[in-house]
Amino acid sequence: MGIRKLRNDIGKKIKFLRLEKGLSQEKLAECVNMSREHISCLERGKNSINVETLYNFARFFKVDIKVFF
Repeated sequence: MGIRKLRNDIGKKIKFLRLEKGLSQEKLAECVNMSREHISCLERGKNSINVETLYNFARFFKVDIKVFF
């Protein structure tokens, strides 16, 4: 699995979890203290995500971090 595919898969999972909670990108960004633009880039696999940010998403969505892999 290449890094690009991994970024895309993680981004799709973030988007899925966000939509499942009925949140806009703006509301999610507010909740996790990020910009809407950064959320958008993460969901599209354009930006890399660090472990701390991934952990924060897992806590926010109340899922195990393994869900993103």
